[in-house]
Amino acid sequence: MNTDELSINSVRFLAVDTVQKANSGHPGTPMGAAPMAYVLWDRFLKHNPADPAWPDRDRFILSPGHASALLYSLLYHTGYDLPMDELKRFRQWDSKTPGHPERGLTPGVEMTTGPLGQGFAHGVGMALAERWLADHYNRPDHEIVDHHTYGIVSDGDLQEGVSSEAASLAGTLRLGKLIYLYDDNDISIEGNTDIAFAENVAQRFHAYGWHVVGPIDGMDPESVDSAIKMAKAESGRPSLIICRTIIGFGSPNKAGTASAHGEPLGEEEVLLTKQKLGWPHVEPFTVPQEALDHLREARVRGKKQQDGWQARLDAYGKAFPDEAAMLEEAWSGELPQGWDEGLDDLFRPGDKPIATRDASGAVMNALVDRVHAFTGGSADLAPSTKTLLKDHGHYGFEEFCGHNIHFGVREHAMGAIANGMSLHGGTIPYTATFLIFSDYMRPPMRLAALMGLRVVYIFTHDSIGLGEDGPTHQPIEQLLGMRGVPNLVVLRPADATENVEAWKVAMERTNGPTVMVLSRQALPVLDRDELAPASGVQKGGYVLWEHSPNPEVILMGTGSELHIAFEAGKTLSESGVSARVVSLPSWELFDAQPREYRDSVLPPDVRARISIEAATPVGWERYVGLDGVVVGIPHFGASAPASVLYEKFGLTAQHLVDEARRLVAAKSGV
Repeated sequence: MNTDELSINSVRFLAVDTVQKANSGHPGTPMGAAPMAYVLWDRFLKHNPADPAWPDRDRFILSPGHASALLYSLLYHTGYDLPMDELKRFRQWDSKTPGHPERGLTPGVEMTTGPLGQGFAHGVGMALAERWLADHYNRPDHEIVDHHTYGIVSDGDLQEGVSSEAASLAGTLRLGKLIYLYDDNDISIEGNTDIAFAENVAQRFHAYGWHVVGPIDGMDPESVDSAIKMAKAESGRPSLIICRTIIGFGSPNKAGTASAHGEPLGEEEVLLTKQKLGWPHVEPFTVPQEALDHLREARVRGKKQQDGWQARLDAYGKAFPDEAAMLEEAWSGELPQGWDEGLDDLFRPGDKPIATRDASGAVMNALVDRVHAFTGGSADLAPSTKTLLKDHGHYGFEEFCGHNIHFGVREHAMGAIANGMSLHGGTIPYTATFLIFSDYMRPPMRLAALMGLRVVYIFTHDSIGLGEDGPTHQPIEQLLGMRGVPNLVVLRPADATENVEAWKVAMERTNGPTVMVLSRQALPVLDRDELAPASGVQKGGYVLWEHSPNPEVILMGTGSELHIAFEAGKTLSESGVSARVVSLPSWELFDAQPREYRDSVLPPDVRARISIEAATPVGWERYVGLDGVVVGIPHFGASAPASVLYEKFGLTAQHLVDEARRLVAAKSGV
């Protein structure tokens, strides 16, 4: 058995033993994909196991995250900080080897994968970010951003719609440093893929504008080697290498069958498989020293590569000190000094009413002049979402350094690609579309929250306020859905000044994604000389206005409906009912405040409370209590002018006044 075959089997059987000990997992893909994974990691992947965060490393994504045992085996064999004991605790509590790879938990894992198609699409974002940074910072004879994005993708990945969206954009943008190895084994959970997936994948990707290699024999290391070389030589198109493999390879009774996909082989079948492949190590978790020594040459190779890069970076810093400082800042994720200067002066009392989407556009254009890493785009809606960064270029195959990215009508892929950009590092990405289409983006938004990614998702046309387009475009349940995602901060500012503060939150938040929910209709600019400062947005909720420090009733709202609450509060106070108006633009930020602060805004002894929001009433009970009233929309919208809809659906100041008087009267026993 030569070194390559020994090493492949070592990677293969460590994965098999890992799954078998846990009595849970997916052994089939690691067994069939071991040869191509080995060739990639041993001969091509530029990485340093001693420094998994090296900025110029190649990125590797295991898109079928259920095959995590393969990735853990590769990480162990190549010398990452992943002890053998962790593989023995696969899928167990508090281990570094969870059932699907998790970013931030296991050294060397680039992203959390498992939902199929997401790894494929996120990798497009990584390749996009690499090209953007390279075009911004590289100079002749100083190529300091120069790496590839590799991935293993599965039949299931290619069936998911998000991979089609992402592949189409990657081909359009000609992302030549994106190389995927397609593990084409014809098997899914229900059986042969022919029952649901009989398309010609090669023709499909040719149509997207990809460079397609194969089909090749994915079980033959030299065929894989030649294919990757061909892919690397093609710099103008992303590459898909179609590798014909055998799921559960070597298993006498399960190879090539669906039963090899998602269940352990069984101890007897493991022994039979080892016997068939000539693997003499019956004792599980045995790694031959020769295989370990060979694969751990990655440490020496990686150190040499990183040292050479560091020398080039030092030379670059001397030749281009300003660019080097800016790049270092981008990699660190730190905001430049003075990044928020002038933002508080963008909007003043007396300004004409302005939609929060327009106010957001003004803030964004001020930000990009100071924060070079700020970049993104919309799903073909920039004129409507007001997210165009003026005079900052357009990202495309003729100008990869532009700040405006055109994602096309691909909301799902847009979210995943922006996540990939954040994962790569060096950029602060944003996306934009209408709030109703956040439904198309939920999977990547959830993954961003799970991974703690710094991404800003902008959603405009946030309510029935968009009017005549009707119920298909009027969001009702979307706000509640996003508020239910852990580690996702949702902000719905009420005016231009709250918008500024919301953007400050979004830019400074580095441990998770932020959602901006913005209006289509113009809203008055609140006079902060007479009201509380908009900086209260930083705490998620604050007292906007009150008639006295001892209110009889509390009115609370978000976005455009805060103005209705404010009008009702003034009317009540003028008629002798002391009212307090509370702005609650972010439930997540408010709930994170100390109890003392929350009680100061919403005193527990004031039980006459009313909320108003042009969305589902569900969820507001936590703030109004059992005795309070929630004014919302428990049904779909309708096609009519916004003013008519607000009147017909009871989202009016008079409705709030009537409810408030009823609550106060009930409390006093009148």
